[in-house]
Amino acid sequence: MRQFTAIVNPTAGGSAGAAALLRVARLLREAGAGVETEYSRSLTHAQDLARLAGERDRVVLAVGGDGIAGGIGGALSGTGTLLGLVPAGRGNDFARALELPADPAELARILLHGAPRRVDTIEVESAAHPRTVVLGSVYAGVDALANRHANNSRLLRGAASYYAGGLRAVATWRAATYHVTVDGEEHTHRGYTVVAANSAYYGSGRMIAPGARVDDGLLDVVMIREAPRRLFFALMNELKSGAHVERPEVRILRGRRIRVAADREVPYGADGEVEAVLPVTARVLPGALSVLC
Repeated sequence: MRQFTAIVNPTAGGSAGAAALLRVARLLREAGAGVETEYSRSLTHAQDLARLAGERDRVVLAVGGDGIAGGIGGALSGTGTLLGLVPAGRGNDFARALELPADPAELARILLHGAPRRVDTIEVESAAHPRTVVLGSVYAGVDALANRHANNSRLLRGAASYYAGGLRAVATWRAATYHVTVDGEEHTHRGYTVVAANSAYYGSGRMIAPGARVDDGLLDVVMIREAPRRLFFALMNELKSGAHVERPEVRILRGRRIRVAADREVPYGADGEVEAVLPVTARVLPGALSVLC
């Protein structure tokens, strides 16, 4: 029987993490599994707790949103420790990519009996962050600014905070010229954003890269070029279904190592946590993490 260490972000989803874990943990214990709970003081603390639990051969449960999932998943990348997710944040985009159920009983069944799946992770390097490993995506431009606005929102939660943050970011954005190098080949791009995606989703369910797969050893590079703001607002709505990829303003490349630079100071983010400025390099680490799904 699997033994679990649950690491809870106590602020995720308006303190929903503890409540979500209680429902799942009760079912795990009733089935005979051991469950211990650790509350993190910071993302670094959560990563330390995850590594220690892994050294004790326990399954680590990341309880919260994409920030703690990406942080803990990154810390366990390459270690062989098995990761489980209990989604309880605003976005839960990596859990969505893994098609994890919202129902506690179904999720508990996966955690107890699901087969481990090897998924890719992303190694991220920049001047401010010499080496970070995340799960979902690295994004540079207007979406990094939108994520900052969403994180600072006090009135809105979930998808609403991301949408409002996006509207605010687009309203003030001026196009940047990006230099995007994909596996050694440079592409010049002027526009709103560049996203290196391991997962199809970001920004609370927005399907930025419909063709991205978490286990194909590649990153999908989505570039949205300069266009009238009214068109970009329409494109934002199309992110719900992935229909934006049919527009001529959207270009998609694929590769293993992506470097993004720009002609001015442009912010980038990674899994909702890392905030810095370009240039940044993202490199896929194929099959580096074992996850229950």
